[in-house]
Amino acid sequence: MRKTLLSSAGFLVIGAISATIGWHIIGPMSAVGGSNADTYRQLNLFGDVFDRIRSDYVEVPNDEKLVDAAISGMLTSLDPHSSYMNAKRFQDMQVQTRGEFGGLGIEVTMENGVVKVVAPIDDTPAAKAGVLAGDLITHLDGEQIHGLTLSQAVDKMRGKVNSAIVITVARKGANEPIEIKIVRAIIRIRSVRFNEEDDLGYVRITTFNEQTQEGLSRALKTLNEKLGDKLKGFVVDLRNNPGGLLDQAISVSDTFLERGEIVSTRGRNAEETQRFNAQAGDQSKGKPIVVLINGGSASASEIVAGALQDHQRATILGTRSFGKGSVQTIIPLGSYGAMRLTTARYYTPAGTSIQAKGIAPDVVVEQELPDELKGKAPKPRGEANLRGHLENEKKEKEQKEESGSSAYVPADKAKDKQLQYAFNLLRGIKINENKATEDADKDKKATAN
Repeated sequence: MRKTLLSSAGFLVIGAISATIGWHIIGPMSAVGGSNADTYRQLNLFGDVFDRIRSDYVEVPNDEKLVDAAISGMLTSLDPHSSYMNAKRFQDMQVQTRGEFGGLGIEVTMENGVVKVVAPIDDTPAAKAGVLAGDLITHLDGEQIHGLTLSQAVDKMRGKVNSAIVITVARKGANEPIEIKIVRAIIRIRSVRFNEEDDLGYVRITTFNEQTQEGLSRALKTLNEKLGDKLKGFVVDLRNNPGGLLDQAISVSDTFLERGEIVSTRGRNAEETQRFNAQAGDQSKGKPIVVLINGGSASASEIVAGALQDHQRATILGTRSFGKGSVQTIIPLGSYGAMRLTTARYYTPAGTSIQAKGIAPDVVVEQELPDELKGKAPKPRGEANLRGHLENEKKEKEQKEESGSSAYVPADKAKDKQLQYAFNLLRGIKINENKATEDADKDKKATAN
């Protein structure tokens, strides 16, 4: 089985965990031939140090933790995205990429030592049982949550389908704690949300899991049916989408394309190059598209934005994306977990690597911070800011790498400058001021490649 994932953290969903960076899954690790004498001497050195720690350290060390730390250190020394996952983290990653799990159906965060409900997911056990956004979960089956990490609390709320749990919540306006019995069920992460905006279709893709293409197809079909002839176009919002499965990014891109290359991946050896092409059938029926990106749009999101930009199928609007243009392969290690190893770079249809560069939007629209966040918001970071990141292959000696930008998106759509600009652009209220130079820039890019 091979999968490729490209993503990172967000709210925890009961029964799920935060996502990770792009990967393939392959078979168990096999022995690598061709080791030389120097390599064996280095391995002997490792064995000597390990034995000395076991025999002479002031306290009896945990052998498993020592080996885990050694493997982790070896992998993290390569680049920011290669790492070791123990069995628990590997299992959690697999749950996340499936996009479905046994749980309650609530998005949660931690606040003042208790779990706060961000929102119950529609048509899930939690929503049907009466859990509300803003509820503070204080006890699980009568045991206090205080002192647990968010992940530990989530683990306790996950469980087998049809098993029951009683959560105790403190609710604003209620004088006494409220006990709610919930029977766990299969929860599907809703990675695609959509709605009509008068004569436009708005589609928000939050991650790329196994449910994404199904959700996108359902969104486009519904919007086409509801809006009919008055439909002027679509806004596809990829802001703060950390990525996900490569096959889903390819499928999403293919949804809007009739033909042509979507993305290619290139490893160390030429024979490892893979190219992925679109098949005929544009589910948006050729309607104009604006894709929103920002500094939180990474990996799989950048594949979609890059493919639609290079084929001039969509106008990319917002600010420069994160700039993660590498692929990680997940190599299972039996009962010990798995290692995540960077094995390839990916390229847009024009042959451009976005590694440590990101996708530059066709229309740059900065989202202003509200007064209460000015001077307090974290500095924008992208791949180019990560220590030990892979350099872009086409980086010139004197050229400074640049990727990432602000990832702030206001909750109020009326204050969302980027979204409102996209609506106006599709309706012809505002003209794409950068459009005059866009084609010239693309011609230069094509010539350079």
